[in-house]
Amino acid sequence: MIGRSRTDAVGDSPQASESIENSAALSLDDIYHLLQTQRRRDVLRYLRTADDRVRLRELAEQVAAWEQETTIDDLSSDERQRVYISLYQSHLPKLDTHGIVDYDKDRGWVEPTPYAERLYPYLEPPSQASSPDQWPRRYAGTVVCCGLGLAAVTAVIGPSAGLVSAWVVLVAFAVITGAHAWSTGTFDRDRSN
Repeated sequence: MIGRSRTDAVGDSPQASESIENSAALSLDDIYHLLQTQRRRDVLRYLRTADDRVRLRELAEQVAAWEQETTIDDLSSDERQRVYISLYQSHLPKLDTHGIVDYDKDRGWVEPTPYAERLYPYLEPPSQASSPDQWPRRYAGTVVCCGLGLAAVTAVIGPSAGLVSAWVVLVAFAVITGAHAWSTGTFDRDRSN
């Protein structure tokens, strides 16, 4: 696609409007390609919280600080420059070309376009399943209830061959329930929450 920078007027060339129309038609592969590098994801994450356009220098400093896991004040000039150059030469032009940001290379300004919002959901890590497998709990509840009932019958009637068989079946279900819960990690998730 042919991109436009902030200095191009929309009416100046048919290529500029073509870029905007094509950015609305980004495929999932295009989105993943744009977000394949951490720096571009960091750019979008920063722009997502910005109220307006930002200076390239501010953006580069924050991205460098995130990469180095430090504060902006503790960055070395080499760390700042390395990120600045890659954003200036590679990442911001690519995002601009796809209509995700407006990048004025000459003035050093960057701002998100409305199309940037399409990429924001991909910046969040995938959420875990909302509810864990409930079947091991159901099995365990059934085993407990049957065990209590069987214990009451055994206490009243006394041990017999039929009751011993019932206890064997109940213990077998308890073992299978425990194995199922262990293999799915159901009870481990409960402890970690």
